[in-house]
Amino acid sequence: MTSAPGTGGKLARRGVPLIDGIEKVTGRARYTADLDHADALVGRILRSPISHGDILSLDVSKARALDGVVAVVTGDDCSHTYGVLPIAMNEYPLARGRVRYRGEPIAAVAAIDEVTAERALGLIELKVKQLPAYYTSEAARAPDAVLLHDDKPGNIERDVHHQFGDVAQGFAAADLVREELFNCAEVNHAQIEPHASLSEFDPATGRLTVQTVSQVGYYLHLMLAECLEMDTSRIRVIKPFIGGGFGARVEALNFEIVTALLAKAAAGKVMMRLTREETFLTHRARPQTDIKLKLGMTKDGRMTACECQVVQRGGAYAGYGIITILYAGALLHGLYDIPAVKYEGSRVYANLPPCGAMRGHGSVDMRHAFECLVDRMTHELGLDPFAVRRANLLRAPTRTMNDLVVNSYGLAECLDKVERASGWRERLGKLPPGKGLGMACSHYVSGAAKPIHRTGEPHAVVNLKLDFDGGVTALTGAAEIGQGSSTMVAIAVAETLDISLERVRVIAADTAVTPKDNGAYSSRITFMVGNAAIDAAKRLKSVLTAAAARKLEARPEDVECLGEVFRVGGGDQSCLSFADVVAAALVDEGAITVKGTFTCPPEFHGGKHRGGAVGSTMGFSYAAQVVEVSVDDATGLITVDKVWVALDCGHAINPLAVEGQIQGSVWMGMGQAMCEETRYLDGLPAHASLLEYRMPTIMDSPPIETDIVESHDPYGPFGAKEASEGALAGFPPALVNAIANAIGISLNELPVTPDRVMDALIQRRRQARLAGSLKAVS
Repeated sequence: MTSAPGTGGKLARRGVPLIDGIEKVTGRARYTADLDHADALVGRILRSPISHGDILSLDVSKARALDGVVAVVTGDDCSHTYGVLPIAMNEYPLARGRVRYRGEPIAAVAAIDEVTAERALGLIELKVKQLPAYYTSEAARAPDAVLLHDDKPGNIERDVHHQFGDVAQGFAAADLVREELFNCAEVNHAQIEPHASLSEFDPATGRLTVQTVSQVGYYLHLMLAECLEMDTSRIRVIKPFIGGGFGARVEALNFEIVTALLAKAAAGKVMMRLTREETFLTHRARPQTDIKLKLGMTKDGRMTACECQVVQRGGAYAGYGIITILYAGALLHGLYDIPAVKYEGSRVYANLPPCGAMRGHGSVDMRHAFECLVDRMTHELGLDPFAVRRANLLRAPTRTMNDLVVNSYGLAECLDKVERASGWRERLGKLPPGKGLGMACSHYVSGAAKPIHRTGEPHAVVNLKLDFDGGVTALTGAAEIGQGSSTMVAIAVAETLDISLERVRVIAADTAVTPKDNGAYSSRITFMVGNAAIDAAKRLKSVLTAAAARKLEARPEDVECLGEVFRVGGGDQSCLSFADVVAAALVDEGAITVKGTFTCPPEFHGGKHRGGAVGSTMGFSYAAQVVEVSVDDATGLITVDKVWVALDCGHAINPLAVEGQIQGSVWMGMGQAMCEETRYLDGLPAHASLLEYRMPTIMDSPPIETDIVESHDPYGPFGAKEASEGALAGFPPALVNAIANAIGISLNELPVTPDRVMDALIQRRRQARLAGSLKAVS
């Protein structure tokens, strides 16, 4: 495989606003709920009122008979399961036989208006035999617990047992061994746009068109064909503007399939707009996680061994669960040089909405526990946190023990930058009472090296079309969800062709028009689609250069392209404008279409052990950050004063967007660390609105000083890697470490809310009084 092209040009150096930004800031952008649905029926879902039970009867006859109701569907209308992983599809769009969480869809109606649809739901008669419900991993794993799925003994979706190196020998070689327990709450993506889907079935042609909020149009397309028993050629999936994803929409979701079922049953158009509460129920969030972590360290800060047990409460269905529990163990590797690692993970079913992928998928909770324990051991040994991280750096290129490939590694520079910027050496231990500094490191993949569906097709395809108007149209299936992927594609094409960015138009994510793409997940688009876009642009450039050579009566290899001007190099010969060359290229050919592809080579596909493909990637991003906090010991209130963060993204194709992605990931990490928590009361979300679900606002957001490190990955597009997830996992531990520096208390539960801080302070005071009393007695 050849190295990545170039290092980027003038566009990549100055940064450009996102090409869809004007529509968004002017209000012209049309999201799914904004689409024309004046002639559409209204779709509504009847949801389970209990958390676990067998459906004894479901009578929809009265709802069907109601004037204005056009269609009613139940589990009887879809006998196929769906899901994102071919080996883990155990969920029906509408429950069949049993409900497994409160709010699970049971039936749905399509009616002429909202009032009629709601009345119809009220006429549906449901009888359920209630079963014991389990809301914790511990309860679900009890020996006498009723199984949620008959083929999953112990309510375990997946157990993972991996060991690399001699862990016992590693602990024996350590000067200090410590073990602690950590608990991380379930958190929600809380994207600003509620779920919505618009489906239209044309009975005359037998075709279905779906416009929806999905990040994975290709996977949704497959699931629609399966569940509706339709040929894939009869289905079209279009992605409108999306108001945030963060992993909430990286698998086909029940309401999307239900809306399509209704449209087919009604032989028409159906709009389904979920409420915010329903969006919380259809969440696929980061699972609640319990971690038991044991580390060994020498007196000079070298890590000798790691042993970890992770239990994730995954909810009622599989979803991405297998991947999540594997990621938690796989990404113990790839950041530091650890000679021995043992990982045991369990993904547990519970009677709650299914969890799934969320920004930093699988890595965040595990990295939080690891960085917290490393810091505590560092201080116990009297060492500096930066020095300990430096003592355990990898040396690229290398392969980790679990066979992850590291080709570029800018963590050392990230550490240098945040240490200097924060004044760590000068300020640590010298801040006023209640103020503290903490640091942590993190990393993430640039797309999974193996696709979910292993069809043998390229990982990414981009088509370019050039016609009489001189505009270059890039066609990509990659889902633009606000992360700037379409802008990245435009820059890659413009840079490679050396043309104005204004000449490039990007059409994305329409399965009838654009080539298939696996979707927006695992930060794959920049690395994979970016490489495919460059490949396509190179092929188009060859076509144009050949046309220019014919016109100039020169050899193609002697023709230079300099900013939309073609000439023979090394002389004062005549030049051709871009328009002239396009006209020449179209002679006898007409519109030109070229294709670029990208495929990860087999050597990057991960180890041969079970689950070894998870975590494999062609490039890791790396991040280091320092957090400064103030803690009020009278109220437990934590204020983040400032954050310094450096991210190695290989190469910043668009520095403006990279900076925004770094800040966004830090901000999201701050939410998980300080306030976000999905709690349930008898299986019902306790705060299923953005008024009740506590997230940081702009009033809470500290100054975030970003630094971009460019290690120039040899395989990335222009040397680039991912930039939107790598920094997230470092914020929670950096915050907790800063709190420990400020008030001397180490906290093991996320989020670190004021009440939890106060509980810890009160406990310390009680212990101090008890110690004083015992001393007085003695």
